Amino acid sequence: MTIHPILAEFDLFALGGEGLGGWLTERTDLKVFERLARIDAEPLSLAQLNQLLVFGRQAPISQGFYSYYWMPQPNLHPYDVTNIPGFTGNDNDSSEMITSLSQFKWGLYRIFVDALLYFGNVRTAFREMRTLSRSELESFYGAKRFNPDRMKRRGKVLDLEPIARDNRYLIAENACKSFGEGDVKESDLREALKLTYAEKIKAGKRRVRVKELIKDGTKAEYANRQGEFEFSIDELLNDEVSSQDEIDEKFEKLWKRYKRARAAAMSNTHHYLGMVNDLDVYVATSMRNRDDFRNMARFCGDVFEDNRLADLDLRYFDPTMSAAPGHEDKGLIECLMVKCAKVLVYCAGDKESYGKDAEAAMALSFGKPVIFYCDSEEKSRFYREVHPLSRLIEFNTGVAVGAMVTDSVDEVVKLLGRLFMNRMSYELELHPERKKFLRLKETVTESVVRLQTDNQMLTETFWNHYHNVLPTN
Repeated sequence: MTIHPILAEFDLFALGGEGLGGWLTERTDLKVFERLARIDAEPLSLAQLNQLLVFGRQAPISQGFYSYYWMPQPNLHPYDVTNIPGFTGNDNDSSEMITSLSQFKWGLYRIFVDALLYFGNVRTAFREMRTLSRSELESFYGAKRFNPDRMKRRGKVLDLEPIARDNRYLIAENACKSFGEGDVKESDLREALKLTYAEKIKAGKRRVRVKELIKDGTKAEYANRQGEFEFSIDELLNDEVSSQDEIDEKFEKLWKRYKRARAAAMSNTHHYLGMVNDLDVYVATSMRNRDDFRNMARFCGDVFEDNRLADLDLRYFDPTMSAAPGHEDKGLIECLMVKCAKVLVYCAGDKESYGKDAEAAMALSFGKPVIFYCDSEEKSRFYREVHPLSRLIEFNTGVAVGAMVTDSVDEVVKLLGRLFMNRMSYELELHPERKKFLRLKETVTESVVRLQTDNQMLTETFWNHYHNVLPTN
């Protein structure tokens, strides 16, 4: 017989080198391919599979491993195994035998997917799992599932204090610095406006746009705060004023809205801290102007109020609804939220910021699912193919992890639903230019979420040192 039809069918798993990736290659004993070719007519038992593994210089497997990966689908896996190629839907486990080549491929495919998802490479995964019982495997993978039933019955949290979308920019740190925490008359912004207007009066100009008062301010104390002041008084920039009283009137109306929004946002932060132990999603973004706050508020509404997520009643951190006494507290709060949240959604903007990039990096380094939302196909391609933070290493395990990148709100909703319902779908692919380089993609956005490089020196060095860094003294 020729081995090429089976080699072609199983080329995804012929990675060479040591471990299970080196089992089915052109160097494998011909008896392995002869037996696999007869599976459809002669079911393959555990005893015979172990013989084939030994023929291919691999270690044997336990009854539990054989049962978990090749018999009827487990009910408690972290993703939908029925979407793995080769699934037949056969729920008859009386034979406890592999009865077709497609069933054999289905089990092998699952092993490789799990290996990349949870172990970082196929060799380590096979070594760690092959001797486990079925109950041990079910316990291991069950712990990696979300619990949607518990999420649905956990009950409502206290309502957040409402903040109108047009007022949410007023909770920003820049606004807080400009308006101040004290009385309206103590505001640096108000003082800067009135000082500059007095200079305009002396120069013979009575009617002035607010934007000019910000731009032409001469007091050295405020010279480097133009951007902050423009942000804080954005909605008044094109208004004209013709007296000090008119400045006071306009400013005081805005200041009162700021005080109400700020108080609500501070209260909401207490609400978020009160539910941090059960936070589902952290939304990371950077907002530099009023429109950014509006767009972010709209995005959160479009995603988390979608009917497809209604049953889960997701608890999410909305950055347009929360404020802190200062930037130090804000940093601590947001680090805690990232650590506790189950999933992070990163919203790209016109310009990136250290803050949200750091938050995305933290979440990926914790091994959490991360969704990058970009509002254009061009940005989406950049984050999927170029941006260095789209793939990092989970610190505890060394597993290479990648973000899911999309320019579609609908896909963000779909991904959140699949994640929390344990219905994610994955596919393996070989790198188009490096045929032993294995990548794992999730199927909604086709983003690479895991990988196994073909660089043998890198692989051996990485795994020899990652968990065994020698002391330097």
